[in-house]
Formats: sequence, structure tokens, C-alpha cells
Amino acid sequence: KVKKAAKTGDKDAVKAVGFYEKVTKALEAGHSARSVELTESEIPMMRELQLLTAKPVMYVCNVEETAVITGNTHVENVRKIASAEGASVMIIGAAIEADIAELDDQEERTMFLADIGLEEAGVTKLIRKAYELLQLQTYFTAGEKEVRAWTFPQGATAPQAAGVIHTDFEKGFIRAEVMNFTDFVHLGSEAAVKEAGKLSIEGKEYLVQDGD
Repeated sequence: KVKKAAKTGDKDAVKAVGFYEKVTKALEAGHSARSVELTESEIPMMRELQLLTAKPVMYVCNVEETAVITGNTHVENVRKIASAEGASVMIIGAAIEADIAELDDQEERTMFLADIGLEEAGVTKLIRKAYELLQLQTYFTAGEKEVRAWTFPQGATAPQAAGVIHTDFEKGFIRAEVMNFTDFVHLGSEAAVKEAGKLSIEGKEYLVQDGD
């Protein structure tokens, strides 16, 4: 259908034919769609196709405790495959994660991880890496009744991020009082954040940041 349109001189169709042929060639050669190098204008075209192998992928390697930091030969083989298609690789030790899950005390968990040479639990790292891969971020709301974390796409404006809670919040958005979670933890309270001049009033054009 697109080829017929291209023969009539339709510029968009001519461009689409070239793109489709490039993707088809890669798929027929046994490569994933995400391995195809795309121009800026071809990215939306790839999204429209909704190909399964165009979706972002993260390879998670489950290894023994001795290889959880440096990896092993199997991990290296996976890295070669991932590199060819621009995918990411993460190492995790499921046995270690099971041991960590049994520790209720945060201090004990920290000490356990330090003994192994890790800064954080693999499951925590996995969640963060998955968010990065899917271009998602988190902001928080806090009140007397509850504290909630909300997931939003990177590059969202304040009204768009507010719409994640309720569409009415996006429609009726006026302004937002914003502080960063790191500042709040470091200074200890909302009042202290205000005193330090770290709380800002943001309007409709504000791009919400991870950890706001």
C-alpha cells in the first residue's frame, strides 16, 4: 500500500517505504527491531508499528554470590548480545536478595550489603533501572493522613504530573509548592526547607523533577 502511494510521488510515503524496508531487512536477518539505527524522524514511525522487539529491554543476569559485583563469562556473553542491540545489562544474585528479604532491620541490611561489597539491594537497583529504561520518574505528595509516591513520564509539566493523581488537578492547576525529597530529609522538616529557601512556587510550565 505504501509502495503504491510512493509511486505517485507522495513524499511521506517515499520516506515510509525506506524506513519499512530497513526494518524488514533487519527482522528477516534475525535481528530485533531495537537494533535498527533510527533517525529522529523515524522514531515516531517505529512507535506506530508497535513491534514487540522494538520495546526497550534490560537483561538481568542471576549469578552466584562471588560474581554479583564483577560478573562472569555468562554475563560477558549476555553483554555482547545486549550491546549489539543497545540494551542494558544488570547483575543480581537471587540467593542474596532472599537473604536480605529475611532481615527486618535496615541497619542489618546495610551491614550485610557492605560485607558483600554492595551499596544497595539488587531489587532496589532493578526498580530504579527499570524506571530509567521506561523514562519514568517519581514525585511525592505528603499530608497529615498519608504520603504517596506518583509515577510520571520524564519531561512532564506540573499540570501533567498533577493529572496522574486526578484529571481535575490538571484542569484546575494553578501552582505547586515544590521541594526536593533530598532537601527535606537533609533539613528534617518542611519548615526547615522553607527557612533555607529550598521551597519554590512553580507554575504551569515547570518540569517536574525526580524526587520532587
